[in-house]
Parts: sequence; C-alpha cells; structure tokens
Amino acid sequence: MLKRIKAITVSIALLCSQAAVATNSGELALFGYQEFQKDNLVLFPQWLSVLERHIKDLAQSRDCTSSRLNRCSLSEWLAFLDTLRDLPADEQIRQVNRFANEHAYILDQENYGIADYWATPREFLHNDGDCEDYAIIKMLSLKWLGYDVNRMRVVVVQDTNLRTAHAVMSIEREDDVLILDNQISEVLSHTAIFHYVPVYSVNENRWWMHVPN
Repeated sequence: MLKRIKAITVSIALLCSQAAVATNSGELALFGYQEFQKDNLVLFPQWLSVLERHIKDLAQSRDCTSSRLNRCSLSEWLAFLDTLRDLPADEQIRQVNRFANEHAYILDQENYGIADYWATPREFLHNDGDCEDYAIIKMLSLKWLGYDVNRMRVVVVQDTNLRTAHAVMSIEREDDVLILDNQISEVLSHTAIFHYVPVYSVNENRWWMHVPN
C-alpha cells in the first residue's frame, strides 16, 4: 500500500494545486486536518473496481457453486446484517466493526500474490484481508443497513506509531466522526486518536486530500 500512497499523493498534490477548494474546515475536519474535495475518482481504479465487482457479487449471492470462492459466505454476511436492522444506530456500527475485526489479518502478497489488492466483501469473507479490506466491508455493511454513503469514507492514513500506511473507515454521526479500525476493538471518535495522519479519503462519489491546518 505504501507505494500506492506515494503515487496517489503526488497526483493529488498536482490536482489540488489547481484551484482546489478546502472543505469541512470546522469541528468535523478529519483528525484535525484541512481537506480538499474532488469529484473525479479516476485516481482510484482499485476502489472503482471493488464497487463494480461488489455489485456483480450481490447479483449472484445465492449461487454457492463457485469453484474459486464460496458465494454462500456473502449470503451469510447479508443474513448477519439483517439481524442488526432493529438495533440502535450506535450498536449497529459497533456490531459491524466487531464482525469484520473477527477475521484474520493477512497481507495481499500472501493472499493474492501482489503487493496491493482491494478486496470485495465476498473475497474478504472467504480469504480474510488487510486493513483496507476491513474498511471496505465495514462501509458496504453500513450502506446495506441504510447509512448515507456520503457520510462514510475509506481513509488512508500514516500510522506514526508503527511508521506504516494504514486504512480505516470513518462515518459522520451528528457532531462527530467515528473511526472503525481493525487495530482498535472499540469505535472511537477521530478526536480520540492522535497517531494517524490522514493522507486521502474516498467514498462512492468523491475523494479528499488531507493537509495540516
């Protein structure tokens, strides 16, 4: 993921130098950083591929005959989400975080033979995954439960404790931004986390570059 971050950061810096508009500079600024919003997702082919493949997976979720991956795992995931529908919103978010975090962490190189691969929920449920895969299934789980995709993001950060790239999921809730993280069992406010430097974040409709205030 680190090489991918460096390449994207260079491209983003060039784009943001051209009439970039700062947004969300108030209390909800993610991890306290200024952010620049863009609508063109062309810089994120892995993310666009995940969304496209996930739609296809949902259309075939009842087919359990795949020789490569067990599609039944997707049906089981959707059944789990259905059990959350009557719970309070905060409990739904906690349960989605817990469910994903129960899966084992495994590097893309071991899983897929390449350094960086963004997995669909079906692939993650069958193969486990790394940090962005946890964030992706959490976002798409909450989308399935009816949460607004415009209030959720996959956030790529630099972990200053471990000195490595990492990815988490964020969701705006009232006057706060909550962070769902495979390295932290609890769902926390972004204001309670001090060792993440946001690099960029993305959802289905737009992306943001983050810079210090």
